[in-house]
Amino acid sequence: MTRALLPITALAALAFSLSVLPASAGTLKLAPTAVTEWKAVYGRVEARDTVPARARIGGTVVELLVSEGDAVTAGQKIAKVHDDKIAFQIAATDAQLRAGKSQLETAQANLDRAEKLVKRGVATAQQLDQLRTAVDVARNNIAATEAQRSVLLQQTAEGDVLAPVDGKVITVPVTRDAVIMAGETVATIGGGGFFLRLAIPERHAASLEEGAEIQISSEGLHEKGRLAKIYPQIENGRVIADVEVDALDTDFVDARVLVEVPVGHRTALLVPEGAVLTRSGIDFVKVEAEGGEVERAVIIGRAPNSATAGMVEILTGLAPGDMVVLP
Repeated sequence: MTRALLPITALAALAFSLSVLPASAGTLKLAPTAVTEWKAVYGRVEARDTVPARARIGGTVVELLVSEGDAVTAGQKIAKVHDDKIAFQIAATDAQLRAGKSQLETAQANLDRAEKLVKRGVATAQQLDQLRTAVDVARNNIAATEAQRSVLLQQTAEGDVLAPVDGKVITVPVTRDAVIMAGETVATIGGGGFFLRLAIPERHAASLEEGAEIQISSEGLHEKGRLAKIYPQIENGRVIADVEVDALDTDFVDARVLVEVPVGHRTALLVPEGAVLTRSGIDFVKVEAEGGEVERAVIIGRAPNSATAGMVEILTGLAPGDMVVLP
């Protein structure tokens, strides 16, 4: 009989020990928590500096050395424009130089002869001055022609179209053998790095702050950026802002990326996800009451941001000061 009572005694002791174990891991007193309001907008990948590489002279594009997507450095030759008229003008100045040198030789010879005649008393000093003037005029004509030739050579050199900045070629609106005018764009270079440009509704303008952290979530990309610049001019009801991102994909310029921007703050009631029980499609949270623990039906929302991961927002059903029973 004593052996039969031992299992019963053990079961009673086990039941007593279970009854005195804590029913939960603890409680959480609900208090309003300040959370950030986020506005989802689309940003465009843009170059900081979009600079056109222009032709400095008019003519025919005889060389086109880049295409869209190529990386270039400042001063790199990207195309060559040739004007046949410049070559003819250089040939004309060369002929003028040869004529001027011949005139100078003749004038110098006349001057040397006149100086000898003046020493003999045959020629006058007036005639000598006239011959010296003729020599000076011939020399000045040669100098002017050489300067004109230098201008034409510089125009020939300016036929080389150079990249204005380091960056990537975005557009090339011309083709080889195309005739273009001076100042026309041969290529557009995006340089100075890439960033995201946002257009945010103007009702959120007062809530934007430079330096604020931005969340980027698009096609598996989860990065953080910084609101680098807010432009003062509002265009079409939108505030323009630039966001700097370290790991920004720059394969496609003007690509659209989903961005979440902080536009304000509010208070919310947050509880751990494990404190929410779901039965028959209804969510319950267990709280302490005067008569013991009770379950209250609640409506929950998602976590306001990544900083509150593992928490859910209680929209209705609980109030500040409630003691939530934690699992």
